[in-house]
Amino acid sequence: MRRFTSNAVRRLAAAALTGAAVVLVAACDAGEPDLEFVGPDDGTVLAADDVAAAVWEVRSTDAVPETVGFALDGDPADGDTADGALRWTAGGLDDGDYVLSVQRSGPEADTDPEVLHEWRFALDTTPPEIELTSPESAVVAGEPVVVAGTTEPGATVTVAGQETTAGDDGAFEVELTDPPEGEITIAAVDAAGNASDQAFTLVTVPSRVEVEQIRGVHVTAYSWATPSFRERIMAMIDDGIINTVALTLKDEGGMVGWDSEVELAQASGAASGVYDLAAVVEELHAHGVHVTGRIVAFRDPMLGALALERGETDWLIQTPAGEPFTGRYGCCFTSFADPEVIEYNLALAEEAAAAGVDDILWDYIRRPDGPVENMVVPGVSPDADGATLEAAVVEFTRQADERLARYGVGHAASLYGIAADRPTQIAQDVPALAEHLDYVAPMIYPSHWGPGEYGVADPNRQPYDIITATLEVWKATTEGTRARVVPWLEDTRYRQWDRAHQVREQIRASRDQGIEEFLMWDPNVQYTPEAYDGVPRGREE
Repeated sequence: MRRFTSNAVRRLAAAALTGAAVVLVAACDAGEPDLEFVGPDDGTVLAADDVAAAVWEVRSTDAVPETVGFALDGDPADGDTADGALRWTAGGLDDGDYVLSVQRSGPEADTDPEVLHEWRFALDTTPPEIELTSPESAVVAGEPVVVAGTTEPGATVTVAGQETTAGDDGAFEVELTDPPEGEITIAAVDAAGNASDQAFTLVTVPSRVEVEQIRGVHVTAYSWATPSFRERIMAMIDDGIINTVALTLKDEGGMVGWDSEVELAQASGAASGVYDLAAVVEELHAHGVHVTGRIVAFRDPMLGALALERGETDWLIQTPAGEPFTGRYGCCFTSFADPEVIEYNLALAEEAAAAGVDDILWDYIRRPDGPVENMVVPGVSPDADGATLEAAVVEFTRQADERLARYGVGHAASLYGIAADRPTQIAQDVPALAEHLDYVAPMIYPSHWGPGEYGVADPNRQPYDIITATLEVWKATTEGTRARVVPWLEDTRYRQWDRAHQVREQIRASRDQGIEEFLMWDPNVQYTPEAYDGVPRGREE
């Protein structure tokens, strides 16, 4: 029979008043000393920081009898003796619920031990995980931002100093009306007291214009910087003909249109300062225009010249004799497999994205045209059909997609028209590339196809037929991928005999294929506004 002394009652009352661990005193059988059971309160949940300090003890004015010991969930649990007390700690246990009991062995080996006292406790030593769901990418500077995510249900979450409680499903949400720039800390503390925190960098852009359907024209750096050209483009914008400007950020000569701070742009002399990129974005966004930034990646004679000056031959595609491969490209064609060349292009794209450019549109992400046996790409050993060259181009696109994701920009690439069904001719594996792109922009200009392509006798004189035939192939090739198809069409001098009609026919063919979007190409940036009378009017706000 167990009894509690008056001293024990007083100690229980004192413990209740002070919040200390409960102390129970039990008298054992005649001739055995009174025992005190000291430990955390019954039902305690121990966090990681609590485990080391948590001790359960059996105390006595005399030595604790050898017949008394601990059991955890009914199984014997070794304790240690110190200062006359029998102690047990919870080190090494997994998270979960437990019952620790004090037992006295019976006089016979097969007699069930007597339970003198027990504690119920739980271990919860796992810090709450934090997973962010918002913002997914960059936010517009000066606008409120919702920071949302999931963590352990009921946890207290603090975001940039603002506190909330996670719901039963672990979801939390905090709106920062004046979000700080740079790094923001999210902290979570669960019911047991376990804490974790996570820092993320809030990326901001000056402004953003989204459009559901791209209707755009190509613009060079110098044409935008020339008032007469720029005014014609702005007139097309004001008339609702286009909602997108595909501004060349880096051109076929390697020139960068703005005064880029990227080191290789400065060192190669490519950073021209022809236009102020931030000002261009601000002006176009003010007119509700989507800005697509076109970057000619690997056809880059300015970077090639710097590579030769520095002796960085691995930056360049080479001939089998080790000379720079020129083909019809002048100085050089840079390597899509070289880390420094890749980094240069990604740094330019990131700088443009930070300036508020809405899309990054790659061009010349390919090998030079011509027989593959006439070229060597350092770091790539192509097999007979050049498959590893395609893989290297895809890898560049994957890296770009990863690098640009936090800016929330659209990610796209201008691809050769033949690449849909002839990938090894130019090292562009369209289905693989399309997994890392929001849209592909096939260059399917009627003037670029030879007689008989896709069964069209004279593509240059049959724009509707050749656009229809090529888009059927491109739609089939990209089906089931991430990317949609936004074709490059042409409004060029090749259409001079009936230019407006020829442009209309290309747009009509695209629309009949269910594609309402287009990018229009003219290297001279002299478009034909009357050719777009069938295009939906009005800019998307």
